[in-house]
Amino acid sequence: MPHHALEIVLTRPLCPAALLRAARVLPLAANHDATRLMALVSAKTPHRAARRLRHRLGARLPIDVITTHYPDADHKVLLNVVFPPAAHAVLTADARRAQQTPERYVELALHRALAEHADQEIDRLDHAVGQMLAHTTPAYLLSAVGHALTRLPERPTP
Repeated sequence: MPHHALEIVLTRPLCPAALLRAARVLPLAANHDATRLMALVSAKTPHRAARRLRHRLGARLPIDVITTHYPDADHKVLLNVVFPPAAHAVLTADARRAQQTPERYVELALHRALAEHADQEIDRLDHAVGQMLAHTTPAYLLSAVGHALTRLPERPTP
């Protein structure tokens, strides 16, 4: 049976003891502040792996979201979210009005939000480049960008 790499995003950091207790149920790797975990889960499909992980660890961890760590053949990542009952009822009603399944409704909403974010980022960068070009020539700006891209940062910038 294949193993699936799953990432777990937690609603709050885990204390070391809670992480140790959960790791006894399923081996886990944690990031530096224990808000994101990685696990390998054996299952026929990524959906079953996420369901199995949530079933085994859901009561032990403050799980917010489970995702597949690697995209599938269609370049998609599985997103496993459990909504509170009231939010789930609203989501189901909205999806029904849109004549979609709740899963498809959320998928399309996420695609719209990501596209809007990309558009906003492009607009922000366009404005910033315009501001820089007001004070220099395109050749100097291009040279500065090339220089900045070839330097290795000593530490990540926030």
